[in-house]
Order: sequence, then C-alpha cells, then structure tokens
Amino acid sequence: MSRKYELHSGQLGSALAVRVTPRASQNQIMGVLNDGTIKVHLVSDPSDEEMNVELLSYLAEVLGVPKSRVEIVAGENGRDKLVSVLDMDVETAQQRVLAHMD
Repeated sequence: MSRKYELHSGQLGSALAVRVTPRASQNQIMGVLNDGTIKVHLVSDPSDEEMNVELLSYLAEVLGVPKSRVEIVAGENGRDKLVSVLDMDVETAQQRVLAHMD
C-alpha cells in the first residue's frame, strides 16, 4: 500500500548573517565582512532580548518589510546571528543593506 504525500511550497526568502555590537551612539550598518556577515551597531544594551527586538525592528526598517517578516533563526543568545527575511530574495536584501551603509 503506497501513501500519498502532499508537498507544500515553503515561503521564499533569504538569510542574513549578522554580527551585532550593542551600546552604539546610533543604529547603523557598519559594513559587510569578507564572509558576507553584516556588521550592525545598535544603541540597545547588550541584554539579548532587548538587542534582538531592536535588531529585528532596525532590519525591518532597513529592508522595508513588516517586522513579522524578519526573524532570528540562530544565535539569539550571542552577537553572531542568522536572520531570515521572508518574501525577499538575497539580491534585494543585499541591495537594501548596502544602500543603508554609511
């Protein structure tokens, strides 16, 4: 007896490697490391929860997407994080990040 499987397409998106530095004078993207990691300075204290909330708000603003489309999928308790962005391809995300670099 064979079972019938239904496959569902997942939401398309991109993943961004991010390194966060807390206690900055302002929220800003400082640059991109050789491995593609985005360096972000945040004004928040280094408490993980506060820093994560601020990071997601800032990235949503930079990328022009609702906060519900941005999620930390790895590294919640550290400075190096992996952030997923739903419904945005990597090229678009990269262009928007580069446009916000000082």
